[in-house]
Amino acid sequence: MSEVREADLLIAGQGAAAFAAALYAARYQMDTVIASEQFGGETAIGGMIENYPGTGDIDGFELMMKFKEQVDHLEVPTLNSNVTGAKADGDRFRIELEDGSVVNALSVILAVGRERRKLSLPNEEEWTGKGVSYCSTCDAPLYRNKDSAAVVGGGNAAVEGAILLAKYAKTVYLVYRGDTLFRPEPILLKVLAKTENVKVLLETEVSELVGSDEAGLTGVNLTKPFEGSDELTLDGLFIEAGADPRLEVPKQLGLETNPNTDEVHVDRMQKTNVPGIYAAGDLTDGTDLKQTITAAAQGAISALSAYTHVMEHPSKLGEESEPVAASAD
Repeated sequence: MSEVREADLLIAGQGAAAFAAALYAARYQMDTVIASEQFGGETAIGGMIENYPGTGDIDGFELMMKFKEQVDHLEVPTLNSNVTGAKADGDRFRIELEDGSVVNALSVILAVGRERRKLSLPNEEEWTGKGVSYCSTCDAPLYRNKDSAAVVGGGNAAVEGAILLAKYAKTVYLVYRGDTLFRPEPILLKVLAKTENVKVLLETEVSELVGSDEAGLTGVNLTKPFEGSDELTLDGLFIEAGADPRLEVPKQLGLETNPNTDEVHVDRMQKTNVPGIYAAGDLTDGTDLKQTITAAAQGAISALSAYTHVMEHPSKLGEESEPVAASAD
């Protein structure tokens, strides 16, 4: 029989937005449950974080561990299972998890982030881990002293990945379909310009993966020849082509999305169009600055909104606890 539990708040996600929401919800003495299989979100696999205030240079995984330790100290339970189903059920929301358990919650915060884009080429999935990767910061060290690797993409993640890979592989190709890189931070462009073993291939796409099931990836074919050939021999290919919001659960709940970005639409208090449902982090259109600091801020705001909503409904919080005022510390 599936486990069923009641809660004031269900937080879907284990990244910066989710942990910040859990921290504030715990301070508001809400009966809160976190549900997600993937720890740390994008921050945990983002490599070195240099712009989170008060930490100096810190590895993203370590930073997320600090978030989690603070939440664990407040005894907020984490269910290591993804949300697969959600629907309104009276004044509550029935949240179904991948492991078969169910949480009936008075409010929900969705902080499930984005799914990394794929090239949708034959053998891409089969060769993932055999020369194809979606995380430069995770796998770059595997290419120490290798002859060549390529990064597909033109934004911050792709440029950062190429710069990092250049510390390991002898030659790195940065492949992008546009005629100029897609708005990476100026400081990254300066570093890229000084990184002599990175070759930028603009107005170019990967049209085919070359290799075998036994060897995995050995190269790629390009839509535009480079140095007289439309094939690159590679030891590895890193796909850093952006990511799309995870909308399966938001759609089940009938949440409005931004028609221009396909992100969940929220107001300044992280409210969606469905009362009791809030969203935070990279899933939302709350800000164009998709960073750990903004995700955490949105998580804190969404917790305050959820607290306000729960106080208007009968719950353990309303019956047994004294309200905790919002605090700046």
